[in-house]
Amino acid sequence: MNHLLLLAPVVAVLALLLTWLLRRYALARSIIDMPTARSSHTIPTPRGGGVAIVISFLISLPLLLMWDVVASNTLWALLGAGVLIAVIGFLDDHGHIAARWRLLGHFSAAAWVLYWLGGFPGLTIFGVTISVSWIGNVLAAFYLVWMLNLYNFMDGIDGLASIEALSTCLGVCFIYWLAGYEGLIWLPFLLSMAVLGFLFWNFPPARIFMGDAGSGFLGMILGGLSLQAAWHSTDLLWVWLILLGVFIVDATFTLFRRLLNGCKVYEAHRSHAYQFASRRVGSHLPVTLSILAINVFWLLPIALCVALFGLEGWVGVLIAYLPLLLLAFKFRAGERE
Repeated sequence: MNHLLLLAPVVAVLALLLTWLLRRYALARSIIDMPTARSSHTIPTPRGGGVAIVISFLISLPLLLMWDVVASNTLWALLGAGVLIAVIGFLDDHGHIAARWRLLGHFSAAAWVLYWLGGFPGLTIFGVTISVSWIGNVLAAFYLVWMLNLYNFMDGIDGLASIEALSTCLGVCFIYWLAGYEGLIWLPFLLSMAVLGFLFWNFPPARIFMGDAGSGFLGMILGGLSLQAAWHSTDLLWVWLILLGVFIVDATFTLFRRLLNGCKVYEAHRSHAYQFASRRVGSHLPVTLSILAINVFWLLPIALCVALFGLEGWVGVLIAYLPLLLLAFKFRAGERE
């Protein structure tokens, strides 16, 4: 236990220092996000700092395996998929990869995760376990790919993707501890520490952006951790879906509304609810902090009710998502700009 507690600040400090180095590298190589009509920022800012999260988290995994904290199948699932997604994102940050090849890489990473985790487990609803067979695995693959891409879409204003990952991981750790799943705590906790080190540089006003390497990595790893949790309890899968509710609802609502409006969904845009909100208030910080407050004071209590007090998981998701859907509608998510 002591060595694990010592590892956490090491991961955070490593991420902080690596982000500083990556910022210098991005400035030297002119890897800069220039403001455009579809941007939510107004100042040229270096990007690619999320690589610090990737490196800091992944190098801790062999230590967790050596200390018998994480199973080998979980290590290989996260390590293989994480490296693949980070490499694809890194190359895309430095140039451009055709969408079809990116998507092929994304599904390959999802298949890798499912292979090592043993596929998608059966769901327990109202005390009845439902076997989902191969259909569950297909849906799980699409779920992982969507998690990866929606995290890319939602990484559009200063600090937002970092705050979402940090609050979700720490919230999950708190629930794991209360519900008696202490063995599951360390992976999301160390991921939160890696994000914390990066957040020092990414907090509004951001001095470096995460980039596709970091945001795609976070989406895939968070999705993988939620499926790992599902093997222990269906309720824990619902917990993850509730805590990630802001990102899931905003990204999904925006996608479907743009489809209905006849928009080209693969084109860059700034019509997510959080983007409309940041333009309305004229700043990123209030929106980022508001989403943090929603996560802590709305979504976390509902997730606690599912994990500890017998609230049916899918009911908890509905309760959690309904106000988020109303907010997405209020802030015109998916409307033409």
